[in-house]
Amino acid sequence: MQAHQFTGGYQEAFKASTGLAIWTFALVATLALARYGPTHLWESQTASWAAVTLNLAIGVGWIFAHVRYLRGIDELQRKIMQDALVVTLGVGWIGGFAYVVADAAGLIDYDAGTGAFPALLAVVYMIAIAVGHLRYR
Repeated sequence: MQAHQFTGGYQEAFKASTGLAIWTFALVATLALARYGPTHLWESQTASWAAVTLNLAIGVGWIFAHVRYLRGIDELQRKIMQDALVVTLGVGWIGGFAYVVADAAGLIDYDAGTGAFPALLAVVYMIAIAVGHLRYR
């Protein structure tokens, strides 16, 4: 009886992980479409707005998929992920606002570009996940 419950829990976590992976792929694909479509696929602003709207809609779906994923994993994994998300949010807020203030004050000559900030947050998140796994092993 216990093995059946474990299998059911495992299947639920696998289903949530698969759903999150699909939504993540869709989010990245629609982001690429919204970013590169106007320069390579079409010239219409209407099509550009449609691509941005689609990306926002997929983004909302991704958020709900992430919530389902968090509910589908065990308590330790959820704790590790929540800790990593807190660290990533903190780095995003503190680093982002520090960059904006330093740029407004004329202290930064280099324009970091749009992709640098999400890449930084992804690296911080992955490091925080790894530290969490090491911490709780």
